Amino acid sequence: MTTAAQILFPPFHLDLANEHLLQDTHIIPLKPKTFAILRYLVENPGRLVTKEELLKVIWGQVRVSEAILRGYIRELRQALADDPREPRFIETVHGRGYRFIGPVSGGQKELSSTPQPTAESLRPPTAMVGRETELAQLHAWLEKTRQGERQLVFVTGEPGIGKTTVVEAFLEQAGPASSLWTAHGQCLEHYGAGEAYLPMLEVLGRLCQQLADQPLIALLHRYAPSWLAQMPWLLNSEEREELRQQVMGTTQARMLRELAQAVEALTVQRPLVLVLEDLQWSDYATLDLIRYLAQRPEPARLFMIGTYRTGNVQGNEHPLHTVKQELQVHGHSTELSLTLLSPKAVGDYLAARFTSAPQLPLGALARFIHRRTEGNPLFMVNMVDDLVSHGRISRSDGQWVLPGELEEMEPEVPENLRQMIEKRAERLSPEEQRILETASVTGTEFTAAAVAAGLGKETLAVEEACTQLIRHEQFIQTRGVGEWPDGTVSTRYGFIHALYQEVLYGRVPAGKRSSLHQRIGDREEQGYGGRAQEVAAELAMHFERGKDYRRAIQYRQHAANNAIQRSAYQEAMAHLTQGSKLLRALPDTSERTRQEIMLSVALCEPLFALKGESAPEVEQVSTRAWELCQQLEDPPLRAGVLLNLWGVHLIQGKLQSARELAEQATSLAERARDPKLFLGARYALGITLFYLGNMTRARTHLEQGIILYNSHPGHYSVINPEVGCLSHLAQILGYGGYPEQALKKIEEALIIAQDLSQPYSLAFTLFHAALIHWLRRETQAARERAEAAIALSEEYGFPLYLAGGNILRGWALAQQGQGEEGITQIRRAIDASQSLGAGLLQLVFPAIMAEACAKVGRMEEGLRAWDGAADAMDHSGEHFLEAEIHRLKGELLLGQEDKSGSHAAIYRPEQKSVLSIVERAKGKNKHETEAERCFQQALKVARGQEAKLLELRAATSLSRLWHQQDKKTEARELLAETYGWFNEGFDTRDLKEAKILLAELS
Repeated sequence: MTTAAQILFPPFHLDLANEHLLQDTHIIPLKPKTFAILRYLVENPGRLVTKEELLKVIWGQVRVSEAILRGYIRELRQALADDPREPRFIETVHGRGYRFIGPVSGGQKELSSTPQPTAESLRPPTAMVGRETELAQLHAWLEKTRQGERQLVFVTGEPGIGKTTVVEAFLEQAGPASSLWTAHGQCLEHYGAGEAYLPMLEVLGRLCQQLADQPLIALLHRYAPSWLAQMPWLLNSEEREELRQQVMGTTQARMLRELAQAVEALTVQRPLVLVLEDLQWSDYATLDLIRYLAQRPEPARLFMIGTYRTGNVQGNEHPLHTVKQELQVHGHSTELSLTLLSPKAVGDYLAARFTSAPQLPLGALARFIHRRTEGNPLFMVNMVDDLVSHGRISRSDGQWVLPGELEEMEPEVPENLRQMIEKRAERLSPEEQRILETASVTGTEFTAAAVAAGLGKETLAVEEACTQLIRHEQFIQTRGVGEWPDGTVSTRYGFIHALYQEVLYGRVPAGKRSSLHQRIGDREEQGYGGRAQEVAAELAMHFERGKDYRRAIQYRQHAANNAIQRSAYQEAMAHLTQGSKLLRALPDTSERTRQEIMLSVALCEPLFALKGESAPEVEQVSTRAWELCQQLEDPPLRAGVLLNLWGVHLIQGKLQSARELAEQATSLAERARDPKLFLGARYALGITLFYLGNMTRARTHLEQGIILYNSHPGHYSVINPEVGCLSHLAQILGYGGYPEQALKKIEEALIIAQDLSQPYSLAFTLFHAALIHWLRRETQAARERAEAAIALSEEYGFPLYLAGGNILRGWALAQQGQGEEGITQIRRAIDASQSLGAGLLQLVFPAIMAEACAKVGRMEEGLRAWDGAADAMDHSGEHFLEAEIHRLKGELLLGQEDKSGSHAAIYRPEQKSVLSIVERAKGKNKHETEAERCFQQALKVARGQEAKLLELRAATSLSRLWHQQDKKTEARELLAETYGWFNEGFDTRDLKEAKILLAELS
């Protein structure tokens, strides 16, 4: 086995110390794994190396598929220009492995199998010069990372300045793979909104590949299930469905928190370096994630490196500018700005490249090249390559020489890098130009299969041509293997720099460009088949530029759905808005109208999230969709749009219009004979009638909704309809005088919500459970349910139920003797709920506040809260708690009569009367008169709504007052009749108080 410092197999040799493959003095870039495979094969010449042996030696315990190994072997052959059909170096032994068949020789210096890093190894490679300071700074930041101090560094500069080269050199020097994890993510220019979190999902995918033997999937399942759900290929169908249910309703805040926790857990084992390139093309969601990860106060061995072009991020309009500025102000990020190379650095590059050049005037040549390139590294390398290829710098008798004068070269040298790329492209053969131009249409990275589709050629022919381009270092390099779901496997390539792609794309005539986009889009759609939605943003771009607007709109909507699933609402809105613009290019037909309706409905969700629950834009878009529906005779479509509009009006608190919309939807659903739509309509009508105070009709619709769901179970919305029906039915039963049945229904709803693993449905149900316990006046149980709703809402980001939970918790605190804290919490939570813009539940929240104020004797503040409840009734038509609102006002008025400071507390059965502690005259005063009127009104409303529990409360309050006024007979008759109706719930506080008062009246 050869273990020399240099291993020769002409015309190549391996420099083992620096891990370089060289041809003459020129370095052929290889990935670390690719180099390791080549080294192992060369060190075992003539021997069959099985696939199993290679996998074990190179990847150790990490499980890697043979397909990945084949991809690396393909990269090796391309680097060596080795034809697999007539190999000179690597022979395939089919079904078994590979054999290195080239002649091998080496020196005598022995090396250890795992050389330790030295000061020498930290020097930049010869292809990169003048960056010693920058590399030293990156290593200093990495050392801070190793100590648990998270770092974010933006590496910036103009195109071609060497951002990627510096980062790659740093990673090569950072240490062995066993000491830290590294992963790359690439932002892509999609000519508009792209895929949300695309670079971070790429990072996670690569980490999963690196850590195949590590419990990374289990870690994601535990800490970041919403992210694991975005990578369905890692799970089986049963796991995917279970996870989909679990993450339903997840917000962006939850996604950010999940990934942060997963990253922090991962970095406990070893530091993690995340490289996100070309952030000038980043989506909004990825920038939000970067900001969140950088600002977390928890320690983490996390080093984030983001690269971007300075010129693309100038001005406050670019979102990255705002994010970077905010992070820098608070000390959460640093910028490493790369400048142009100095003349000395250019000279160092030339000296390293032309190692045997005594006749070459390196100083003058360096000044000449620096003057023309201004020290742009990419321009410099291209210019030197150009001079060598044209013989302006040539070899003579093994020495590098300059045949002519430098001044003679001036007119032939392009003025800038783009001109240089143009000139180099023109020197390619027509076939090579066609391949590269077609590749540029695909993007900065492309597969041979996509290019073959654009050209109408065989994939193998494209790969052979690309191999030749790579061999001569022309424009592209290999990036592994691309595999589509239909089984198509081909080599993946990438342009050496994004500028190459940009220049070549600009060379393609508009008509040809459109045709290429169309053909490539067709082939990729076919290749992905049923999974085409996974690359929806890319397909939308191809079809849009290919002028296939129908499919472009279709994939814009798919891309928006992908973004919504990731809670990336800005990206979703951008896709849907662009889809709506594209509609103008289609003929005015019923199909176009239908598409506009679907886009409008889909636009509601991101608008709802970004603008607020009652934003006028949400109503405008929903109303527009309904207006368009008038042009189509399509009952199912109309019913669906009406239900969407109903939801907007319900949240806004426009209950009368919400009722009309729900009734129309019910009628249309009946005509459509669609059970799922009919269920949605029943659910909508039942909820609306409940809030309007029509308990009896609401109960009928909700019970029918449960029957319909049991006949047609499935996934209908964010809130499971069975859970929604049961939760509101529990409220109706509670108000209707069936407290035990109400408790049973809400417990049933909780069991279902927990089994569903839908956080939003569970938070909704916990909030309603807390309301049931509030209604039953069970302080501790209400507090426990409220705190569970608060915890879930904080974790997943549900602001309405967070506010509602805090209001109910504040009420419980006030009841338990912590009045100041409770009222403060209620007040803050009411302000938070009102800031959301929602008009629903703005009756019950002030009522709870009024009750808590009465408990601690703040009658004036309680009456102000009562005014808020009254305003909510007038504004929204929300009347389900109207009887209790009137009764509370009466109690608050009577409480004002206590001048001694010992206030009569509501709901204290040990006291004979609310007024019993007050010395007062036999006759009525104005407060008593008004209070009696309030109690009478409460009785009337409760009876009209068949709200027996509220009727009992009103009767109890009025009977107490009459008892104080010596009207015992009237009081006993009133309370006895109402109390006698009940046949359950005798252990609840309301019925116990009524029983005590009846005994006093007997």
